[in-house]
Amino acid sequence: MKLVAVTSCPTGIAHTYMAAEALEQAGKAQGHEVTVETQGSIGSEPLDPAVIAAADGVIFAADLEVKERDRFAGLPAVDVGVKRAVHEPAKVLAEAIAAVEAAAATPAAERPVAAPAAPRPAASGATKVRQWLMTGVSHMIPFVAAGGILIALSFMLAQVAWGGAEGAVAVTKADAAAIFASFDPLSLQHWAVVLLKTGQLAFGFLVPVLSGYIAYAIADRPGLVPGFVGGAAAGFVGAGFLGGLVTGFAAGFVALWISRWKVAKGVRGIMPVVVIPLLSSLVIGVLMLVLLGRPIAGAMEGLTDWLGGLQGGSIILLGALLGAMMGFDLGGPVNKVAYTFGVTGLATAGLTPDSPQYKVMAAVMLGGMVAPLALALATVVRPRLFTEVERENGKAAWLLGASFISEGAIPFAAADPWRVIVASTVGSAVTGAVSMGLGVSLVAPHGGVWVLPLVGNPLGFVLAVLAGVAVSAVLVILLKQTRKVAAPAAEPVAA
Repeated sequence: MKLVAVTSCPTGIAHTYMAAEALEQAGKAQGHEVTVETQGSIGSEPLDPAVIAAADGVIFAADLEVKERDRFAGLPAVDVGVKRAVHEPAKVLAEAIAAVEAAAATPAAERPVAAPAAPRPAASGATKVRQWLMTGVSHMIPFVAAGGILIALSFMLAQVAWGGAEGAVAVTKADAAAIFASFDPLSLQHWAVVLLKTGQLAFGFLVPVLSGYIAYAIADRPGLVPGFVGGAAAGFVGAGFLGGLVTGFAAGFVALWISRWKVAKGVRGIMPVVVIPLLSSLVIGVLMLVLLGRPIAGAMEGLTDWLGGLQGGSIILLGALLGAMMGFDLGGPVNKVAYTFGVTGLATAGLTPDSPQYKVMAAVMLGGMVAPLALALATVVRPRLFTEVERENGKAAWLLGASFISEGAIPFAAADPWRVIVASTVGSAVTGAVSMGLGVSLVAPHGGVWVLPLVGNPLGFVLAVLAGVAVSAVLVILLKQTRKVAAPAAEPVAA
């Protein structure tokens, strides 16, 4: 058979492409042709219409709304989450083939006019909310990355320009307007200020982008204007990312409601360009500026004060919790909650180099690096405990783990879930705790070892990773060795 597929995950980084590869390989192994469109963070190249027209069926392996889904109208379809395509590609392929065969067995007169591509029954309200939220987060991450790295570079340059660690504070207090008016291209201090302000401008888009694309996920393009306006209003009143979450969902539902109004034919043409953006923006503006802004801003201040007040054992415990969450499901919902907490914390206004939000981000990223590195190490230390395929995956896991791609451990977890997850969770918790205890900080939300020059306390960064990797590798080896030893004991003894 000829099948087409669309894959997408919340961040559009790892699962999107792993699912595509898994489906292609499963199809090849069974003698089918599977052509995949990856809707990832770097964009997507739409499938050729001729390929879609020649296809027997379609697989939607997506945790986000599939873009231009109507292209596949009329094709028998299966709709699964992206993780199922990674873990069970053969089963997903079998379900797609069954759907094609069932459609072929149905008389033409009884076939539905539209494709049976409605959302899968398992897509509960909670799943939809997570999809909408992660759409906003996935569009926000590039702004965090660009802004965070520019700010980190500014702090590094400032330490040279001002001659010491106090430079990172001095650059935040510099008179930016005066420096821009008389910019000296030979002055390191001036360049440090330019980098800082450029990064801060990128950070200024975080809440509007988060809000705008949550609304977009709910209402499509009609949600963009009220979503961005609501996010800007949240930033204006100091409501931060919590305000952006509220306005994103509110703007999406308001825009969706207005777009479904029954209006006269003469008014339809101006609905998307005048009526929907005007009315929905007005509603969201009043909601945030007048009604909800102050309470949400108070909650944000409370959260910031709570983080700032954590000391000693409390901050180490928070690091252990975040690390454990990152290692628990390796890119799944729990992992994404911890990552979102770290990333959105970077959007807090008025951060300084010593802000606890940067320490949270470091603990989150380091915790996410542990599992693939630990399993790669385990395959080298005790190769006989792993299959040949796992040993090959271990070679790739070195690079994936070093690059903060937790999904590099998924092949191991799929083959031996509880042992790998237990070891990963414990090791990642150790790393998160050590990271917080040593005061490691990070402005960039991604990059792994490749952003090591931008890390506050690089030695602590390395020690935290090594501690968690060592614990996790030893634990997974012990657990697997116990299984190997116990297996012969369970066999009956010959008479």
